[in-house]
Amino acid sequence: MYIPNTPSKRRATALLLLPSLIGVVGFCLLPILASAVFSLMDYDLLMPMNTMEYVGFRNYTRILTGSEFPKVMGHTFTYLILYLPLILVTSVGEALILNKSFKGHGIFRTVCYTPVITSWVAAAVVWQWVLSGKYGLLNQMLSVFGITGPSWLNSKDWAMPGVVLAAVWKDTGYYALMVLSALKSIDPSCYEAAAIDGATGWKKLTKITLPLISPTLFLLIVINIIYGLQVFDSVLIMTNGGPGGATTVFLERIYKYAFKQYKMGLASAYSWILFALILVFTAIQPKI
Repeated sequence: MYIPNTPSKRRATALLLLPSLIGVVGFCLLPILASAVFSLMDYDLLMPMNTMEYVGFRNYTRILTGSEFPKVMGHTFTYLILYLPLILVTSVGEALILNKSFKGHGIFRTVCYTPVITSWVAAAVVWQWVLSGKYGLLNQMLSVFGITGPSWLNSKDWAMPGVVLAAVWKDTGYYALMVLSALKSIDPSCYEAAAIDGATGWKKLTKITLPLISPTLFLLIVINIIYGLQVFDSVLIMTNGGPGGATTVFLERIYKYAFKQYKMGLASAYSWILFALILVFTAIQPKI
């Protein structure tokens, strides 16, 4: 870290950093502190702040002992369990293709990355049509093989897999670029030596490629577990937590408690419980 060696340089550095510091304090540190305080209060957002009542850890107890919390946990982890392996497989597969030279490479690269820059609102409209039970493109494709597809977003059993499919489609291009950068860093002589020894393509993939990009794959796992625990936009736009609460997840509950029911105390407590979960998972992943 660079530390100025003269008082004038230190003053100039502090002056230049001051706008960013004000932003960090005003928009990050103070809201975090406020949410910690609100989590210990019974606070209605529509009421004056002087009506707040200190309730201690009652909000946490209410959440953790309520019937809703296990369902929210289950739905969030269902999303994570479905999303994580799919995004890893599709990202690695797409990166392996992008790492090859072929005709139409530029077009393929553009097509792969287009979903990443597409807004979730537009993507949700498309996927609500794709996953439509009667006229959806996916069910029409399944019918070619004699399979009757479900009414994805209107089914309690299939709504979350439908949301996961849309999320994987949208996110794959971004993570594929990360994997591609790792593939580009592999020394070609490794593959040349393996070819001389008669290694097949599968052997090269499992014995050379995957081990050498494992740090990037580990990073992807960490990022996507954190992302999966905080899934929000896809659920809110595509299902709004339905049908019948089948896709209620942490951030969806936080949003609705805070800005639909105006229960800032419960929303803040939910936020800190989610923070604790993310902290635990992030801490134990390197050990695993």
